[in-house]
This record gives sequence, C-alpha cells and structure tokens, in this order.
Amino acid sequence: MECMRKLRHFFTVQKIPGELDDGLETLDEYRMRWRSVRIIYFTMFLMSLGFSIILTGIWPFLNKLDPAANKEFMGLIVAANPFGQMIFSPLFGWWSNKLGTIRLPLLSSLALFTIASAMYSSLELKPHDVKYWMLTSRFLIGVSSANIAVCRSYLSAATRLSERTKAVSMVSLAQVLGFIVGPGLQALVTLLGSEGHTWLWGFFIFNMYTACGWINVLMSTCNFIMFLPAIFQERNVAAREIMIIKGKSSEQETWKSIKPDYVSAWTLIVAFFVLVFNFVLLETLGTSLTMDQFAWSNDEAIYYMGIIMSTGAVIALVTFVCINPLCRIFPENLVLIWGGFALMVLGRILYIPWGDAPPKIAEVYNVTIPITGNATTDLKPDNEIFLGCPRTQQWCTVTPALTLTQFVLGYVLTSIGYPIGVTLIQTIFSKILGPRPQGVWMGLMTGSGCLSRVMGPVFVGSIYTRLGTNWTFGFTSVMMFFSMIWLLLSRKRLISPRLDIPDPVELQTLDKNVCINSQFALSDSDMKDFKDVNIASKNNLNSEGTELLSSQKPFNTLTAAT
Repeated sequence: MECMRKLRHFFTVQKIPGELDDGLETLDEYRMRWRSVRIIYFTMFLMSLGFSIILTGIWPFLNKLDPAANKEFMGLIVAANPFGQMIFSPLFGWWSNKLGTIRLPLLSSLALFTIASAMYSSLELKPHDVKYWMLTSRFLIGVSSANIAVCRSYLSAATRLSERTKAVSMVSLAQVLGFIVGPGLQALVTLLGSEGHTWLWGFFIFNMYTACGWINVLMSTCNFIMFLPAIFQERNVAAREIMIIKGKSSEQETWKSIKPDYVSAWTLIVAFFVLVFNFVLLETLGTSLTMDQFAWSNDEAIYYMGIIMSTGAVIALVTFVCINPLCRIFPENLVLIWGGFALMVLGRILYIPWGDAPPKIAEVYNVTIPITGNATTDLKPDNEIFLGCPRTQQWCTVTPALTLTQFVLGYVLTSIGYPIGVTLIQTIFSKILGPRPQGVWMGLMTGSGCLSRVMGPVFVGSIYTRLGTNWTFGFTSVMMFFSMIWLLLSRKRLISPRLDIPDPVELQTLDKNVCINSQFALSDSDMKDFKDVNIASKNNLNSEGTELLSSQKPFNTLTAAT
C-alpha cells in the first residue's frame, strides 16, 4: 500500500512549471487539465489501432471466410473505415461545438466502436454474405473513429501556446503508434493459429483473426470509463490565455478579433491529405506487396511485416521526442518541409523497383491451375507454387522486382518523415486558427486524412493490381514532390498569426489645469483631497499621514495596459 502511495506521488505533478505559473490556473486545475489531455492521447491511440490492427490480417481472414472474394473487395473493406470517418468527422466536430462539451460525442462513439469491434470478431460464425458483414463492421468502426476531430479540437483548446507543439507531437505519436503497433499485435496473436480456441458451445471463437477485435473491445471499454465525470473533466485554457494577452473582456471577443489565414489553412489540409495518403498506401499495400515481391506466405507476411512495423514504431518514437527540440532551433515550417516532406519524397522514390529481374511468378489457385476434385493430385492453396507475384497480374513478368533492402530503407525514411510531417501540420494548423472553437475545422482536417485512407486501398486495387509498382510509386513520388514545392513557396504564410499586444501606458500625475480642461471638473473639496493624496505620495505617506508599505511603488510609477 505504501509502495502504491509513493508511486502515485511520483507521477503526480507537484507544481506548475515556472514559465506557466502566471496565475491563469491553480495547481489542481493544471493537474486536471493534463489528466484530460492524456486521456485524449489514449483515445487517439485506440482509434488508430482500431484501423491498423486488422490491416495485415484482413486479406487472409477474408480469404478464409470467403475464398471467392478478391483483392478489390478487400480494398473496399479497408476503405470502409476511413469513408465512415470522413463523412461523420465534420458532423462530430459540429456536434461538440453545438453542445459546448466533448463528453457526450466521445461516449457515444466509444460505445459504437465497442459494438462494431465485437461484430468483426464474430464473423467466424459465418453469417450469410459474410464479406458484407465484414464491410459493415469496418464502416461502423470508421463512424465511431470520427471522434478524432473532437479530440483534436479539445487538444487545441486545452493547451497553451507554449505547450501546443509538444502536446500535438505527443498526440500524433499516440496516433502513429496506433497505426504501427496494430500490425505488431496482429503478428503477436498469430501464435493462436487460424483455428484458435472455441468456447461457449461454438459461439466464441478466439484465433489469430478474431483476437484483434476482442482487443479493441477490451480497450474501448476502458476508454469509455475514462470519460465518465469522475475521471475526465474538461479544462479550456487557450482562449483565456489569448484573452489576457490581448486585453479583451471575453473569450468570444478574443477569437473574433483574430482572423485566420484561410489560404494557409487549406494548404495544410491538402498537405495532410497527401501525407496520410502515402503513409496509408504503404500500410495497406505492405502485406500483399511483400507477398508478391518476396514470395512470402500468409503467415510469413503477417509475421515479418509485424516486425518491420514494430521497428518503425521505435523509430517514430525517437523522432517524436526530437521534434520539440528541433523546433526550438529551426522554424516549424522549415522542419515540416525539409524534415517531413523531403524524407517522404525520398522514401517514395526508393520504392521504384531497381532489381535486375522480375519477381517469382506464382500460379493462381483454381484459376491458372484449376481444381479437379482429386484430393491426391490437387495442390493445396499454401503450396509453394502459389507463392509470389500472381500470373494474372501481367506486369509481374516484365517489371523488375523490389529488393528487400530498398523496401526496408524506404520504410525507415517513412517512419522518420511521416511523424514530423503529421505533427507539424496539425501544430501549425491549430495555431493559424487561433483560440476559436475548432471542431468543424478539425473535422475538415480529419476528413482530408480519411479521404486519403479511402483512396489508398482503392488505389491499390485499381493502380497497383493492374499497372504495378512502377506506376504506383512513380505517381506517389510525383505527388509528394509537388506538395513539397507548394509548401516551400507558401512557407512565409505557414506561421501562427501575430498577436498585437497593446503597449503599457504610464499613468501620469494629474494637475489642476488638466482637470479643468477635461470634460469634467473637480469640486474645491475634491481638489483639496487630490492635493493631499499627491503630497502624501511624494512623501511616501497615505492620506491619513501614515507611512506607506516599503514594498508599494510610488503612485506616479504605476503602469497599466490600455
């Protein structure tokens, strides 16, 4: 018990940092505010995890449930999640702005997330048209993930300007780790096998595919409890901070006095779309790409991609830690361009194949080698002859193979460039918008990221499957390059708006002439009292003749802000 008390004391903030201890909030309010921010971190991690945890396993799982389903339908299933999120993100942002609180939208979305995850894990029961049930479950998980817009809006409202970069980098870290840790968890549960364990008279199946959904159910239940009033309390500090700086009388007057740069805002929204598109394309394509290029089996692809993505998570963690120190040395807009987008451009170029021969060509089960019905002569789907780049993809026979070295190098550059880019886009975006309620704007930002996640899987089905790696990564390289050039040309606008702080004005000692010439005049008795006070102030005395406190400043040296 004593050990727990000491541990709790160790993790409890004992005092407000010196640079923030300006009387804007008490120590208890500071602790409460940061507790709420850390709950937002966990929520962002969970929403990203809900999308990525099934990415490496969705194709083998779909193939098991419905062998007739193809990669294009897999692309639709993956795209269903961000499609639902894209539609509902602005609506969730508007809802939270309308209510003036984020609690109800978040509790509702987490309840939906739990139900949809349980639905996904129950697909082993094989209902009629199972692939459409999978599509529905992923769409509902996407709808619930629209709460990301609400989380981003709250983070902007609950952090001060000096805290914003660090807070956004941490929430971006949570989100990226969710994207990267998900496949790692999928790799971990492969130990359960595709058959796994069956309980409750066959109604509860726990295997390498369904375990991912049950992990989501457990974590979302915990997250729901975190948002109950006893634990989570909203603390909005950003508008009050700017209100005091600008000397305004209300928070609404404060944010209305700061007009955002809409060109910069939309530039960052488009840049966010391009950045997320390239990252999600790689995550979506990763498993099937390695199976095509390196002739890995289903289990090998899930296992090795899990290792590669988990290593990327460690690299991303180090990168996130370095963002705040980098931005203290260099301007945020330049770190975004040269540290984020430039590395992403190099990462895409590295994926243009430079092998000296095409990849291993694979036969297609029941297509190029049909099933005859003879159990002794028919080959099994996991036979080595079916591993490699499918013969039905005509480009496989003429396009050079991607090497494992360039795949790993490109992934390392992505693991560095993406965290920098996604963090600083959101940081600069929130600063450009100022202290105004940002629910709808963050909904648009989230919606652009969702659109890229919708198009990524569709891009895999339409471009990669039909035209191959040269077209896929050539197109994405050009997209990233032109986005970087546009940011470079717009760099002077990618800064937070200047706060025109009024200069303090020294109060002058009044004399009789000033009073007479003003719009009002002092009576003789008032004038006598004024002279007594003026004489007393010069002699460090009050009007009764008592000596003033030595710590008090003379009257004529006081200053006040207009």
